[in-house]
Amino acid sequence: MIRFMAIMMSEFSVEFKVLLCVLAVWRLTHLLVAEDGPFDLVFKLRAWLGDSFFGLVMDCFYCASVWLAFPFAFLVSHDVPGVLLSWLAISGAASLLEQASQGQPARIHSSPPPDPEAHP
Repeated sequence: MIRFMAIMMSEFSVEFKVLLCVLAVWRLTHLLVAEDGPFDLVFKLRAWLGDSFFGLVMDCFYCASVWLAFPFAFLVSHDVPGVLLSWLAISGAASLLEQASQGQPARIHSSPPPDPEAHP
């Protein structure tokens, strides 16, 4: 199956490959992080993973997109620098799509905002 996808993808331009990869990573990441999935399968998987490494990854869109983008980077490039650059670009673009679809800025820090009344 992966070989078939690679052969099929070889016919596309690099720009179209990147676009397809970004959309696929956004869709898969959104499914794993924000949806229950068909027959609640993703919900059950998330509950089964609990507080494990993979369970925590499924709680954060940005974390999950980094890991999901990695195999897609090999569809875009075939040398080490190209794969690394594609990996970051695909994850970054999927993150931008997520921010745009949510209509709110990304939450970078997990700590609460400072209390304005604490400082005179």
